[in-house]
Amino acid sequence: RDADAIRLRVEKLLSAKICGHAVDNETAKWLASLEPVLRSKLATAELVAAGEGTTLKSLIDKYFAKRTDVKSATLTVWGHTRRNLLEFFGEEKAISSITPGDADDWRLNLLEQGLAADTTVRKRCGIAKQIFSSAVRRKLIAENPFADLKSAMLANPSRAYFVTQAEIQQVIDACPDAEWRLIVALSRYGGLRCPSEHLKLRWGDVDWEKGRIRVWSPKTEHHPGGESRIIPIFPELRPFLEEAFELASPGVEFVITRYRDPRENFGIPLARIVRRAGLTPWPKIFHNMRSSRQTELEDQFPSHVVCMWIGNSQPVAKKHYLQVTEDHFEKALRNAQQQGAVWGRNDSQAEMPAHKKPLQLQGFAGECDSARTPPMDDTGLEPVTSTMSTWRSSQLS
Repeated sequence: RDADAIRLRVEKLLSAKICGHAVDNETAKWLASLEPVLRSKLATAELVAAGEGTTLKSLIDKYFAKRTDVKSATLTVWGHTRRNLLEFFGEEKAISSITPGDADDWRLNLLEQGLAADTTVRKRCGIAKQIFSSAVRRKLIAENPFADLKSAMLANPSRAYFVTQAEIQQVIDACPDAEWRLIVALSRYGGLRCPSEHLKLRWGDVDWEKGRIRVWSPKTEHHPGGESRIIPIFPELRPFLEEAFELASPGVEFVITRYRDPRENFGIPLARIVRRAGLTPWPKIFHNMRSSRQTELEDQFPSHVVCMWIGNSQPVAKKHYLQVTEDHFEKALRNAQQQGAVWGRNDSQAEMPAHKKPLQLQGFAGECDSARTPPMDDTGLEPVTSTMSTWRSSQLS
């Protein structure tokens, strides 16, 4: 009986291989429960991938190992999803036994942990979807149980914060040294991503003569032309860059030298500095500084130019970066006041141009009465001629 059951499963594996489709869920569950010896025999017959595990832990580990195209920081972020999956399902959970309903329950569990629905939860659902998509492509499972989970990132306006130049000056004044002052200035006035772009910056990338800086971007280097970008040495940024240059040791290569551990969370010490400055740390502490700079620059330069400097696209800028500030409201009110000063409501209509005068439909008849032509005398409509005048005089006499 056991041999007959195995024969049926082998036939299904062979059929799936010939037709090029994934095995059915029952066969996938059977594969997950196989002893290593039988699985090795099936691998020798090229009916399953050699050594390919079908438990959740082995799937995730092998997927991470194969993704040599991503940065270590990205793998660290993915690690949170790995932990959530293994804690909820268990390491030995057969991937073929995970259903779309189980995926829904996993998402709800993330929400119960207090994670942000529109950002963190969507991000982790997207990562889980990627992992199981690889299993579908390898024909380990027939369908992706996470396929229907929403994973597109949404902007969260409640976490947007415009960092004013007055606030950032307070923060800079509270910084412990010149390098921290430059880190803050590069983030707020240069629009650099921290820490990846700060730590890549070399003094050789600074062109003092032309007033430009080449910024190397690990985040976008996989896009064509995205490995670096050129930004101006903005007037607000220059004093802090010059200060760090004067204090740098001769021959030093990198601009930031004291704080070079990429594993360090720069947000934690910056939050302490912000509190020392007498301010409350704002959400997304580095992102909102970049966002504030892009919003500022968009008021002065074309959008495509600013996006080139900041290192993002116009759709991304509109969705995640651009903000409405108090200055925008004040400018709108100033414009309204200036227009009101020119065409105030107390001005007489005679002083207003014709296209500004209000229509007076109700008072139209009254206005006509006031300008009515005097009554017609006996002469009628025709102009009086000398003959008519003579005849009229004789008749009256």
